[in-house]
Amino acid sequence: MIGTLADLATAVTAVVGVFVAALAFRGYRQNASSVMLALAVGVVAITVVPFLVMGLLGPLPALSDAQALVAILLAHTFGLVAIHRTFRN
Repeated sequence: MIGTLADLATAVTAVVGVFVAALAFRGYRQNASSVMLALAVGVVAITVVPFLVMGLLGPLPALSDAQALVAILLAHTFGLVAIHRTFRN
């Protein structure tokens, strides 16, 4: 039960992340704003990449739990750095 709820929450987070990133990317294209592009990349890295790592790569026998966790932490770090870049302008 808890596993199903966790999977559902992760999927909803990824869908909302794609929606927010699409809005930011549309803002980038309309205004040629690198800040909006960085925001889109950051949101995808924080919301979609962990979903993909756990959903697609996680079940692979070659990927251990520790490797999946490191990949997710790196995605979060990269996403936060990209979003931090939006505050610097």
